[in-house]
Amino acid sequence: MSVRIVRLGTTRLPDEGTRIGTVRHLPRGVRKERYAAEDWFDVWYPELAPSAALVSRARGARTEVEWRDFVKSFRKEMDAPAARRTLDLLAALSHRADFSLGCYCEDEARCHRSVLRALLAERGARLDPDPDRG
Repeated sequence: MSVRIVRLGTTRLPDEGTRIGTVRHLPRGVRKERYAAEDWFDVWYPELAPSAALVSRARGARTEVEWRDFVKSFRKEMDAPAARRTLDLLAALSHRADFSLGCYCEDEARCHRSVLRALLAERGARLDPDPDRG
């Protein structure tokens, strides 16, 4: 059992489990009925996405300083009570079920999902060890 961090829209792995889309915006040009069938996600959960303002900052981050500033700000957003409870729940569930969290970004290292991976690890989540598999 574990949580896998994935890029949405990529082919699912056999043991991936329920795919949760932690994105602010739904995929463009995809009908709601096709989200799961086209490997986007089974459940949309924008509460684990950066705020709209932070999404803009992340997309515009060109330097390591700008990226670290985004990470610090996103961690602050994820320190809100509801986000903390969600992360705690997901960390606990990772020991009993397979599921995945994802975003559209190509490079996990420059995506909020890298921060989600770290936040879940800090909570003792059982994580798939290979970020390049998803």
